[in-house]
Amino acid sequence: MTATTTYDRFVGLLTKGFGVEADEVSPESTFADLELDSLALVELTLAAQEEFGITLTEDDLQATSTMTEAAGTLDAKLVTVR
Repeated sequence: MTATTTYDRFVGLLTKGFGVEADEVSPESTFADLELDSLALVELTLAAQEEFGITLTEDDLQATSTMTEAAGTLDAKLVTVR
């Protein structure tokens, strides 16, 4: 799986379930930029775990993480699952 595919799937999660418009998201956007609070980050973490079939810790997705960093974290977790 490529980073682009992971990135696109992750952005899809944000736009489908968290009220974020696709045009608001860029690779450099942070969760704080997108105005996701700590509860939304927990919900997003759970949604990402289900979508990607991986386990994430509460430290994996932080308010200051960029979308590129988040996709990289997901990719790294996907590699360990295979």
